[in-house]
Amino acid sequence: MKSKLAEARLYGIVDLGYVSANAVIQATYELCEGGVDILQLRAKKQSEAEILSMAREIAPICRQFGIPFIVNDFPRIACDVDADGVHIGQDDGSLADVRKVVGETMIVGRSTHSLEQARAAWQEGFDYLGFGPLYPTPTKLGRPGIGLDAIAAMEREIGSKIPVFCIGGITFETLDQVIRAGARRVVMVSALLQSKDIRAAVKSVKI
Repeated sequence: MKSKLAEARLYGIVDLGYVSANAVIQATYELCEGGVDILQLRAKKQSEAEILSMAREIAPICRQFGIPFIVNDFPRIACDVDADGVHIGQDDGSLADVRKVVGETMIVGRSTHSLEQARAAWQEGFDYLGFGPLYPTPTKLGRPGIGLDAIAAMEREIGSKIPVFCIGGITFETLDQVIRAGARRVVMVSALLQSKDIRAAVKSVKI
């Protein structure tokens, strides 16, 4: 799956902030059928038991489509469902701490909010990074957008070494701006999940 990570351009997230628990499986299928390159489960307000239950249902769907499955925030759940990776934030401990749980082969990603943090995460040894939020977004209330100015430098310094996915408020209207600023990989969340046809929305981005 690390080879698929290296080739990935569109990172999708099943975010319980936009999808009800009852709609998680349907959203997963539509994102996969549309052609996302990676799929993450993100559930900030659900219990660990609820997240584990959802992850157990999503993992085999991702395997069916050959898409890397990433669990947000919970290394132990990632192990329990045999996910391909886990993603952690700036305040979620060190890579070494996560490796103690998931071992040396699982994909581990880190959220970064500046070029300095991206440099530090690459030096620490993370497999991939999220970089943003580029624009203010409801999923990161109170966190201002970092803008587009650092994308080109980030891609030269870090994105040329490991996959870095620009994230945060990227919509169908702003996607071209982000790409023109130098981004090669993006995460889209609400723009896809709030579309009337998720599958078609993903396909339109993949063209």
